[in-house]
Amino acid sequence: MTRTQLFPSLLIAINLASAALYMADGDWRKTVYWTAAACLTFVVTF
Repeated sequence: MTRTQLFPSLLIAINLASAALYMADGDWRKTVYWTAAACLTFVVTF
């Protein structure tokens, strides 16, 4: 991992943590939203 990939990796982790919290709460719309945000960040970065 390079220095330029550090911040996007942290952002992906935060997005996935948000998705996990919303999944635990039962809010599937926000779970899908935050999972898609993490996937989009991953695709653009790597």
